[in-house]
Amino acid sequence: MRDLLRMHLESAGYEVRTALDAIEAGHQVLKDPPALMLLDVDMPHMDGFEFLTAMNLDKTVPNIPVIVLTAMEGGEALSKALGAVGYLKKPVRADRLLQIIALHVPGGSIPIG
Repeated sequence: MRDLLRMHLESAGYEVRTALDAIEAGHQVLKDPPALMLLDVDMPHMDGFEFLTAMNLDKTVPNIPVIVLTAMEGGEALSKALGAVGYLKKPVRADRLLQIIALHVPGGSIPIG
């Protein structure tokens, strides 16, 4: 799914970086914070909610808009409580994802149709 989302977002004009797990994502956030983060709840080493909590507690991490992606039920309230700007249940509709991203990151194009 990560590769499919990357290809779709790149074709819409966004620069995309991916991480295989929470550790790699954390290093990337500290080294070169992204304009927006898509955060899967189901990640190795730390789930997405734990990762988002850690980001919120680390004062060296800038405020990054986060869209939570998950196959689980009932995570929307927790996502919002942790400051996520969006929540999408898998399977993710690419057009809906692009709409949410466009609200927070300029520069991409949203395909019509």
